[in-house]
Amino acid sequence: MDLTERFEAERPRLVGIAGRVLDDHAEAEDVVQQAWLRLHGTTAEIDNLPGWLTTVTTRLCLDRLRARTPVPADEVEPEGTADDPADDVVLADTVGLALNVVLDRLAPRERVAFVLHDSFGFDFPTIATLLDTTPVAARKLASRARAKVAQPRPEDRLADWEVVDAFMAAAKGGDFERLLRLLAPDAGVSADDAAVLAGTPSRIEGRDEVATFFNGSAHAALPVLVGDRPGTAWFHLGEAKVVFDFTIEDGLVRAITFRAAPEVLATVVRRDGGTPRT
Repeated sequence: MDLTERFEAERPRLVGIAGRVLDDHAEAEDVVQQAWLRLHGTTAEIDNLPGWLTTVTTRLCLDRLRARTPVPADEVEPEGTADDPADDVVLADTVGLALNVVLDRLAPRERVAFVLHDSFGFDFPTIATLLDTTPVAARKLASRARAKVAQPRPEDRLADWEVVDAFMAAAKGGDFERLLRLLAPDAGVSADDAAVLAGTPSRIEGRDEVATFFNGSAHAALPVLVGDRPGTAWFHLGEAKVVFDFTIEDGLVRAITFRAAPEVLATVVRRDGGTPRT
């Protein structure tokens, strides 16, 4: 197998790592392509190609993260401390749409250490090599990031429109587990009389039942504002026919009400992300 074939065999893994660290698939592809260019241009003898590519890709990601924002004050090298058993708790399952806001506020090396360890299972000596630090310091970086993720500040919580859009993206993508994570345990769906006549269910109760109903559906729904609240609506021939009116509490979907009364539809405004369309 020649060098190009060996690199292509590694590409999906590298894109996976870069995509999780950067939270941007296109940027991840670009970083991995840069890694290929560096490999193609190096004259050094490489004994461990997967390890070499992982190191180059990770450091390129770190450069990208540092270029996004000024280096935070807590980017300084952590002081050496005794290992904390709590650091071994894996939070990989929490890494999803609702976590991106918190990840964006982590210092670059905290983010890299946390993602590589908790999402990909890298050990701390390996992470230390990638970050040019010590295993104890790498563990501390991941631990500090994990604490921020586990107990986000109020300002780190997703805005209501982000929760709505995350929920609808999971619905359209058929991501049942993500739907469950975005729904409150007692979530329910209801509908006004006009929406029932348009074919919506009158009531659905329970997180599992709501997730099942929306899983893989609502492909024609578009983001809207319902008054001053973010929601979505099913459009036909350019007109809103049924509004999905969301109730968000503590970053979770507590209720969804289908509305099709003319006086409600008249207030619907299309939006891009969190803002109305102009």
